Amino acid sequence: MNSYTETITIPNAHIQNVFGQFDKNIKSIEKGFHVAAVLRDDMLRIVGGETSVKRAIGVINELIKLSENGNVITDQNVNYAISLTKKGEVETISELDKDTNIICHTINGKPVKAKTIGQKKYVDAIDKNMIVFGVGPAGTGKTYLAMAKAITAFKNNEVNRIILTRPAIEAGEKLGFLPGDLQSKVDPYLRPLYDALYEIMGAETFLKNMEKGLIEVAPLAYMRGRTLDNAYIVLDEAQNTTPAQMKMFLTRIGFGSKAIITGDLSQKDLPKDTTSGLEIALKVLHDIDDISTIHFSSEDVVRHPLVQKIVNAYDVYETKLNTRKKQESDKYQTNKRN
Repeated sequence: MNSYTETITIPNAHIQNVFGQFDKNIKSIEKGFHVAAVLRDDMLRIVGGETSVKRAIGVINELIKLSENGNVITDQNVNYAISLTKKGEVETISELDKDTNIICHTINGKPVKAKTIGQKKYVDAIDKNMIVFGVGPAGTGKTYLAMAKAITAFKNNEVNRIILTRPAIEAGEKLGFLPGDLQSKVDPYLRPLYDALYEIMGAETFLKNMEKGLIEVAPLAYMRGRTLDNAYIVLDEAQNTTPAQMKMFLTRIGFGSKAIITGDLSQKDLPKDTTSGLEIALKVLHDIDDISTIHFSSEDVVRHPLVQKIVNAYDVYETKLNTRKKQESDKYQTNKRN
């Protein structure tokens, strides 16, 4: 194969950010596209197959745009840009980074916005629908983005209160061994919700609103018998609901309310042979207007790149396991008929 060479200019102020610590970003690009990169002053020469070189340059240009917008380039930015570019979606990263996509800012001033196409679809679905299901693996921002949208709606007086809930499936004898009152016992299972609230809203503001009853963080069981009007409701870890619990929750939603339901069907903690309420709801409600379902993939993982690899490895393992079980079942049925 004939080698192809192309040279681009990287502004000196952005070389370190684009290349990454110990050149890890550019090494990822070289490995991802099977090219070689050589930097001389501010000129970067890329050598390899023509298509690979053009794709590599497309990624580097996107990283330059991110850097020029004031971002510290992360492994997630690089890996996601490589993945999208291989699919022919070159300019997506910088499009996602636009200020118009900012949902809110954390207490430290950090902008919160969608970092992947899946996350952008999720945020758009929340804007357009009354009920949204966000389903997918850990680390895809399902809960955090839902919290950001809830807090933004509350601050803009679009809703009167925020209600955050999770099924505390350990609410039997295991909780009894924990010290303290009931709230102290269930708090550990609601901690991820508190963490997001503290980071986006600030602990002091959160506590003041919680004392006034404007923000409520409670186990799912506390929702029974209530009608939730003018509220932003987030149900997290919904894969651990039973069908009855999910139906109970969905029928609590009143006028002026919006509900976000998040879960990962691969991480169910329900007793064996118990069907997930989330699984049933996705089948029953998929054709109803004003209800949207967004499915996240491993490409939407925005935690450490190793998390994405772990998710993919488990997907491969579970696919092989399910295939083997089906083959054994088919073989058993065939032998039984014979």
